Amino acid sequence: MTAHVPPESLPVWRLDDLYAGREDPRLDADFDAAVAANSALLDLKGRLVAARADAAELGDLLDRGIRLYEDATNALRRVGSYAGLAASTARSDPDWARFEANVRARSAAIGAESLFFTLEINELEDAELEAALAAVPAAARWRPWLRRVRAFRPHELAPDLERMLVDRSPAVANWTRLHDETLARLKVRAGGARLTLPEALNALSDPNPARRRQVAGGLSSALGEAAPTLALVLNTLAFEKQVEDRWRRYPDPAAPRHLANEVDREAVHALETAVSAGYERVSHRYYRLKAKVMGRTALDHWDRNAPLETGAPRLWSWAEAREIVEASFRDLAPKFANSARDLFEQPWIDARPRPGKQSGAYSHSVIAPHHPYVFMNYMGERRDVLTLAHELGHAVHQRLCAPLGTLLAATPLTLAETASIFGESLVFERLLAEAGPKEKLGLLAGQIEDGLNTVVRQMAFHRFETRFHATRRDGELSAEAIGGLWLEVMGESLGPAVRLNAGYEHYWAYISHFVHAPFYVYAYAFGDLLVRALVEKRREDPKGFAPLYEDLLASGGVRTCVEALARFGLDPRETAFWAAGVRQLERRVDAFEALVAAGSRP
Repeated sequence: MTAHVPPESLPVWRLDDLYAGREDPRLDADFDAAVAANSALLDLKGRLVAARADAAELGDLLDRGIRLYEDATNALRRVGSYAGLAASTARSDPDWARFEANVRARSAAIGAESLFFTLEINELEDAELEAALAAVPAAARWRPWLRRVRAFRPHELAPDLERMLVDRSPAVANWTRLHDETLARLKVRAGGARLTLPEALNALSDPNPARRRQVAGGLSSALGEAAPTLALVLNTLAFEKQVEDRWRRYPDPAAPRHLANEVDREAVHALETAVSAGYERVSHRYYRLKAKVMGRTALDHWDRNAPLETGAPRLWSWAEAREIVEASFRDLAPKFANSARDLFEQPWIDARPRPGKQSGAYSHSVIAPHHPYVFMNYMGERRDVLTLAHELGHAVHQRLCAPLGTLLAATPLTLAETASIFGESLVFERLLAEAGPKEKLGLLAGQIEDGLNTVVRQMAFHRFETRFHATRRDGELSAEAIGGLWLEVMGESLGPAVRLNAGYEHYWAYISHFVHAPFYVYAYAFGDLLVRALVEKRREDPKGFAPLYEDLLASGGVRTCVEALARFGLDPRETAFWAAGVRQLERRVDAFEALVAAGSRP
């Protein structure tokens, strides 16, 4: 933790507006509420299929059943959210770990009682369902949720098998728990210091090259020691997924994620193709230029995110970060700034790094009737300010679509990263506008690197996952074999100007998305390039853009990605759409190259 941002100046959330603690009687009350909603829902078992010939009766049953389903979902998610949020700041506390595991097991057992409902919905024919929605307007409101449920219809199993998978899910989730607790206990030795994982990752951006090298060596050693355990976790979860995917007849491991995101596999392939085709023109070229600016022929991997400035980096206090984020959001529309201000003024943000707190950042929506919580490890650097904007973008999005209710507010990942990346973009524009001439090269480098980390790096992660899961079909991979795949894929994306020094082969081990949400990562590249298109639309018509953008966020999961973007005249199904976004990033590298050629130095 840098001394320039005192820990006591950073907020720590309070969760007592959910529950006062592990013994709060409201926990049991919510479990009881979920049981009651499921009991009422069970009264409808068999009745949907029996009413398939009577459109009005079927419509009424659907509306009543979905409302009960949402009631049960809200009660269970409230409890589960509390357990996950509290445990995420106390990964070294076995009492919170047990509490989270027990909540997960109890929730799964209760939730399994409602499993019949979506299965019975998917027994209906399309024409029967459409007739019911036409006959009962209240039921028609649920059309977007039904669309998402129906998408998985071809991949459902027999009811008893579906129930078995739900019943055993808490045990499978313990592998994720092992992953998180292993990383939370990680101690990185760097000189006389022992750093947590978030502190070590942050130190890889230290302006002192000797410090970066020292931390990178300590991080490689720590990850190398943990790699056998983390490899076992990854192998086991991949095999679990393999078995379930085979039973569900998915054509490839990423297919369920594509269905959940309501995006065609071809669209993701077009995205991957456009990004990988730009490796040489964008990432390879940029790292060659950066090496030149730093007086090097090539960068060591610990120099990839190094600041160009050799002095102490500019740090922002929490108050300064708040001011920048609120002002940037206000430039778009007052409503966005007001929503962000609420989160700052309430104890809903946890930004203070501390032992036992897991790495990473997120905004957790809990349920629609409740406010979101923002989690991060704030160190005061430019990337932390942008991360704050990113997560508050998520939180504003979650609050805007909350009136839809929990089921309809759920946004596919293809749109879920839109507000977050847009928030980053707004803040960066302000930072660049306020920078002096000597700062601009460094800021432009930072913007390019953020783009590379969000687009190129995340798509490289996607390719790594794809190759890992394909190779895993032939048997378990050792930590060394996983490291070999990692070096191969990351080398392709970074190019010859970045040395993948000894120890870098272990860096796959801290990427939590591979464990928590397989094949999630392409959503970041999807969202970044999508936002680049939206930024252009805003430049064309700033006043006309704001209400359309607000409507996009407020629609939650009501519209598909294609439907949502059609109002802006954009079509993500076209390869040209992604190529245009990559070209925008390429133009940033062009500008950087021009400054380097002109002799600019930070």
